[in-house]
Amino acid sequence: MGSVPAIPAEVPPETWLPPALAEHSRFVQRVRRRYAAELALLPPGLPRRDIITALVQRLQADGRPLGSALRVARHLVLERLAVLDIEQGAAMPDITLAMTELAEAALDIALGAAHSELDARYGAPISEAGQRIDFWVVGMGKLGARELNVSSDIDLIYVYEEDGHTDGAQRLSAHEYFSLLARGLYTLIGDNTDDGFVFRVDLALRPNGKSGPPVVSLAMLEEYLQVQGREWERFAWLKSRVVAPRESVRNGRALALRSIVAAFVYRRYLDYGVFEGLRQLHRKVRDEAQRRAAGRPERANDVKLSRGGIREIEFIVQLLLVVRGGQYPEIRTRSTLKALDKLAAGGLMKTQSAQRLAQAYTFLRRVEHRIQYLDDQQTHQLPTSDVDLGWIARSLDLSCNADACELLDCLCETREVVATEFDLLLHDGRAPQPGANGACRTCGPAPQPVDSAAFIERLPPELAERVQRWCEQPRIQGLRDDSKMRLAKLIVRAAQAVQDGLCTMDAATRFIDWLEPLLRRESYLALLVERPEVHKRLLRLLGLARWPMRYLMLHPGVIDELADERLLHRRFDAAEYITELEARHAAWERSGQADEESLLDTLRRAHHAEVFRVLVHDVEGYLSVEQVADELSALADATLSCALRWAWLHLKQRHRDEPRLAVIAYGKLGGKELGYGGDLDVVFLYDDDDERAGEIYGAFVRKLISWLTLRTATGELFDIDTALRPNGNSGLLVTSLKSFEDYQTGRGSNTAWTWEHQAVTRARHCAGLAELGPRFERVRRTVLSAPRDAQALRTEVQAMREKVRAARPVKPELFDVKHSAGGMMDVEFAVQTLVLAHSAAHPELMDNVGNIALLQRAEACGLLPAGVGVAAADAYRELRRAQHRARLDEQSTQLPGDAMMAQRDAVMVLWRAVFG
Repeated sequence: MGSVPAIPAEVPPETWLPPALAEHSRFVQRVRRRYAAELALLPPGLPRRDIITALVQRLQADGRPLGSALRVARHLVLERLAVLDIEQGAAMPDITLAMTELAEAALDIALGAAHSELDARYGAPISEAGQRIDFWVVGMGKLGARELNVSSDIDLIYVYEEDGHTDGAQRLSAHEYFSLLARGLYTLIGDNTDDGFVFRVDLALRPNGKSGPPVVSLAMLEEYLQVQGREWERFAWLKSRVVAPRESVRNGRALALRSIVAAFVYRRYLDYGVFEGLRQLHRKVRDEAQRRAAGRPERANDVKLSRGGIREIEFIVQLLLVVRGGQYPEIRTRSTLKALDKLAAGGLMKTQSAQRLAQAYTFLRRVEHRIQYLDDQQTHQLPTSDVDLGWIARSLDLSCNADACELLDCLCETREVVATEFDLLLHDGRAPQPGANGACRTCGPAPQPVDSAAFIERLPPELAERVQRWCEQPRIQGLRDDSKMRLAKLIVRAAQAVQDGLCTMDAATRFIDWLEPLLRRESYLALLVERPEVHKRLLRLLGLARWPMRYLMLHPGVIDELADERLLHRRFDAAEYITELEARHAAWERSGQADEESLLDTLRRAHHAEVFRVLVHDVEGYLSVEQVADELSALADATLSCALRWAWLHLKQRHRDEPRLAVIAYGKLGGKELGYGGDLDVVFLYDDDDERAGEIYGAFVRKLISWLTLRTATGELFDIDTALRPNGNSGLLVTSLKSFEDYQTGRGSNTAWTWEHQAVTRARHCAGLAELGPRFERVRRTVLSAPRDAQALRTEVQAMREKVRAARPVKPELFDVKHSAGGMMDVEFAVQTLVLAHSAAHPELMDNVGNIALLQRAEACGLLPAGVGVAAADAYRELRRAQHRARLDEQSTQLPGDAMMAQRDAVMVLWRAVFG
């Protein structure tokens, strides 16, 4: 017993309450009475696994059998945790970690003993290959997540590696052996003896539940999960991990289970269809809690199962992880608190919401522990005793008496925060409506399926006509009833948005057109149903231009980006993008899923999402044409950089850690004028002394191009054009830097043409080995500054321009903003001529700064008459804008013959100034 603390002088004696002490716990009192002699065996501080293992061994050495030693060790550990928690303010995660390691240590020790006993009687279980068959204790729930509470049961599943038989005199099948092992393990851990129990053991989560066998082989488990696994079981397996034997975790043998579980829990698409499954599961949990509390008001204060309790926080986290974890492995984690951090960092949850839920979770878990310290009972309900309530309150620096109870007030506020967040996620942004199972039975006409005549009659004529066409299609008639209801709900929302002035009828009809090819891809329909704010933003976007609908048809998964409120508030950051992708790659490797298919899809999803973000910024008017091109070019650079590194890791001929390869961008990418869907003009250069370098990098570039161009289920990434490499399509796919220099500078018989030097004016290092960038730039500047016959140059460039013009004829009554005389191509050819003719005398023209800046520099150098360069630059900018606007709205870039006359005149003045 501790001494009574003195009353602080500044506190009136009648209001002062002593601090909470662990000895208030009836459980702690019992432990101190019965095991007073053993308490000193546990060293000071937080009991960790090695300390607990040593404690069990010491108790055995003192004469206790293993079962008793394990139980006494548990009592001593719990007594210590009560002191650390109540009296010394230990952090909640430290308490749960210690409890988890107590379970792990106990299971490991008990499993070893049970194995030894069975081996002595029946021999070891051996596979057909003659190896000992491994057995794994899979921890589920809080044990799997390392979040075990202080009086928790442990949810276990027993899995053995493969079938076989024992090699002893009395032969058993592997299944028989491991069934006996499970029984022996329960005896050591779960039996309630004179010393109590170590942990209550619950096997209800095993395949087929209580009707299934206590142990299953890995093959049996895989088949069950693939064929019979239910939605709620995905949430259960989310936190699973092998907790014993420790050696199987250390040597990696237990990793065989990982890929099976990951494939079951996580889908390769955004799995919004799981919302309804969790909604039903939660409804059962809440209904059960209400049933148990009926007529027992004290049960209403259940910190785990009541509304706004611990279980609802876990549901929120598990739902978001299951929905997103298939595509974003970096958010996968078993820990609730770590998951909240990851979800907030990834923009998948508001930071403020994540912080509030983390605070709520910590508070509720601390209250839960104090409830369980009282009598070592597996309960989550607040005690009815005022004395016990007061003790819990004081242990949390709160008060609770007959007049007021800060503990209950804080608990109510916390649960309201949790319930609000839960309802926002699982009830379409609305609080649950009254009625059976939370459904409203009197809120207007009953919902109708999309193909019902009554539903179509309620729609505006423009929408009704399109939906009517759907109903005549077999694929609509073949949809499940719930899918038809989802479609109807989405169409009603679109019609209502038009009526409320939130979007145009054009937007609503485009939405209907966009939905049509996706009618069988129910995950996207579920996403829109579950995220009404995404649906609202989508309708607005579709009303701004036509190209977004086309892009969304190609890549419907990107609509999920509309859920991120940061969408309109941040610009593309290449370093951040690469960091996120590398973190995702590392997460795939940790999960054992870094195969080429996963990586190809990862690159595509990331690129599609960023293009979509740029597109949204663009049509909303937040970016200029130049900024759009800058961001799309930077995105392509960053994506090439990641693809190059990842593809190298999967090259069989790889002979070094990093490839000595550079990707040189030409054309629109080289000039940082890339548009939506533009192909990439690139050249591959290497600098490697290995005698097989040409062969290795040839194979690598072929692989890299395949990675970049292959159409997967996620879509395409880039179209790659390598025609600008030395000798064009007849040349080698990859060239050494030395050979490239010789070709471009005219050393030897194989030399570049003038049009290839024109292309070099816009070339730049965009990905690959960084040290090759400056070396390529030196070669480029040597090419640009080489002496040339100015007249011969102009003649060749004009000839090439006429050749291109002839290949792209334009009707006389039309003006093509790119190809007609006075269009963008005239500006580009004029700039290239200025750079090639005058870079030797004016080195500032060699910088790859874009056509507009180069025109301004040429005028400043006196190479153009006053005002001509600036006017042509302004005209080029307007021509690009016109082209960009037309493409966004899927309109022709060929305008009426009298369009943009001022800009055309400015370009023609430039042409005459350069070519005469």
